[in-house]
Amino acid sequence: KPYDYAQAILETLSGLDVTIVCEPGRFIVGNSGVFITKVLYEKTNGNKRFVIVDGAMNDLARPSLYNAYHEIKLIPQELSTSNLTLSTCNIVGPICESTDFFAKDISLPKTNQNDLIVIKSAGAYGFSMSSNYNTRPRVAEVAIIDGKDRLIRERESFEDLIEKEKKFL
Repeated sequence: KPYDYAQAILETLSGLDVTIVCEPGRFIVGNSGVFITKVLYEKTNGNKRFVIVDGAMNDLARPSLYNAYHEIKLIPQELSTSNLTLSTCNIVGPICESTDFFAKDISLPKTNQNDLIVIKSAGAYGFSMSSNYNTRPRVAEVAIIDGKDRLIRERESFEDLIEKEKKFL
């Protein structure tokens, strides 16, 4: 809790002539957003199971940059009894870089093409840290306002990526 954290700092600095400012913005914003990506397919390499999704490290860089943990939930397109058995897997993107991953060694049920993977606590880290690495357009952003979804930033197109270069051709 931010209040408890602030109190612990104030206790430690008791008696010092200092001004302390706590800004909980990233804590609030980080936990307010999610990154949603779609399952493309699964593959197994030896005993290792990989869930390949359409999102990549350029969309949410923290796991590959800092080995940051983000809670992950599966939203299956169809519920079936075969989807209930958990097994260990890595959630990886399609860029074919060893750092293109969202999670390693997590337990998830078997996934199917078009299932959705929800990566939590991405609000302060998604678009603001995203890039066009590997000529990948940045994702769209959607806000939920009064219970209704609203597109607040369109997905970039390839034309958007090369717009500034075209004038030199």
